[in-house]
Amino acid sequence: MAEIFETAMLVCFGLSWPINLVKNIKAKTAKSTSLKFLILILVGYLCGIAAKFISGTVNYVLIAYFLNLAVVSANLVVYFINAKRDKTQ
Repeated sequence: MAEIFETAMLVCFGLSWPINLVKNIKAKTAKSTSLKFLILILVGYLCGIAAKFISGTVNYVLIAYFLNLAVVSANLVVYFINAKRDKTQ
């Protein structure tokens, strides 16, 4: 039952990342994006993944962790693209 709630939490948080990614792509600027925040979120997801492996509770919840990690990583890539664009303007 705990895994269901953990997955629900990850899905709820995870739904915002694709929306944020699209917003950042359309904005074409990094001015409204916090690099520190994105890195903190990435570290949080990596810690959650590590906890699953360390505790031996490797299960379907990892799918949600990895999906969220991928989309936040994409946000990080877009941040650097937009930051480079900001410097050239």
